[in-house]
Amino acid sequence: MPSDSPASAGPPANGTPATPEADPTSVKVMKNIDVLVLAIALPIFLVAGFPILGWITGAGAWAIQRGIAAFAADRATKATDPRTKVGLLAGSMIGRGWLVAGIIIAVGLGNNDAGLSAAILFLVTFTAQFMMTLVMRPFEVGK
Repeated sequence: MPSDSPASAGPPANGTPATPEADPTSVKVMKNIDVLVLAIALPIFLVAGFPILGWITGAGAWAIQRGIAAFAADRATKATDPRTKVGLLAGSMIGRGWLVAGIIIAVGLGNNDAGLSAAILFLVTFTAQFMMTLVMRPFEVGK
């Protein structure tokens, strides 16, 4: 039978799809629980009278470190040397911790309440994201 026949098109004979499936929508939503936490925190900050600078700092520090984490993970995925992968991921974790601490301390030195609220917001967001990562890990496809 020629290779360009209709029988050779489509999924393999064992019934598995030719390309890996993407994560289910629920997994994608839960992996981004941090965005929901930050969105819920904004009205709480406004209604409770917490310093908006604290929310901006906490949310901004979270967004910066999340962007760096995504960039480092992408680079690590593309790296072929295991030492490079580990170096990128470990260096990213250490550097992001220092960066966030520096941002929150710098704001806190100028405004104690803003620094405290930023630190609490960051820790709540981190905790929610970390817990959701642990819970959803078994449901991710291809990991």
